[in-house]
Parts: sequence; C-alpha cells; structure tokens
Amino acid sequence: MPVTLTVESMSPEQRELWGRVCQLWEQSRDRDRTVIGAAIHPQYVGWDMSAEFPHDKEAAIASVTDDTPALQNYELFAHSVQIYDHMVGVVHYSYRATVQPGGAPPVAVTGKWTEVYLRQNNDWKMIAVSGRPNPSPQEHPPNADAAT
Repeated sequence: MPVTLTVESMSPEQRELWGRVCQLWEQSRDRDRTVIGAAIHPQYVGWDMSAEFPHDKEAAIASVTDDTPALQNYELFAHSVQIYDHMVGVVHYSYRATVQPGGAPPVAVTGKWTEVYLRQNNDWKMIAVSGRPNPSPQEHPPNADAAT
C-alpha cells in the first residue's frame, strides 16, 4: 500500500520543504515567470521522463507558463520528504490536477515527481526534478498488453 505522509507527521523542517513544493505549484497556477524563476537555481536541470533529454531552468519556467495548458486545480500527495544536513532536500510525491489547454476542454492529469532542493539563505531553491505525467487511458488502454 502506498504511503502518503501527513503534514502532522513531518518535522518542522520537512513541513517547510513540503510547503515550498506546494508554494511552487501555486506559483505555477499564477504563471508569473519572475516569481517562478526566482525559485529555481541557476544550475537547475530536470528530466520529464516523457522527454528524450533533460531540460534547463528556462525550459522549466516555460513548462508552466507561456503557451502551456493553464493549471486550474490540483492535489499533491507527499510520499517522502527527506532533508540532508539541513542543506539538501529530496521530495517524492504524486499529484492529481486539472489543466486547461487554450480553447479546449479541461483535462485531468496525474503523475509522479521527485524534486531536489538546495537551501540558500534560508530559502529552498529547486535544483533538479525527475518524473512524468502518467499515461492517459488513450495512450495506454487497459488490457493493452493482454493476449487476444
């Protein structure tokens, strides 16, 4: 059975880091390039495992702003929040969200992410991510691998 952490079960430091993750999702909903850019380390590198190669900070910012579908609502589920020497944080979580592509109906999406943060001047800066949205039912229908 998957483990979902509660905020009450986290240490104050873990709650602070988890709060940063939640804050970045809110900032993504607001689509403010400046605010999002300030939260990401200049040497950031991430990998949406659906993509062929990792991406840089500018691509990360563009992935939640510009012409990408707008984030309408979301739920986050923390599975692991670890902090090392009060400097590095690693968060594993899953999500459920609704996004609104321009001129199209809203779309429900789910997925999993691992995010890595570095504490600088009492602020958690995102330095790396890895994960991906789950395949939609159309991409991977049930029993697609079953023999007929």
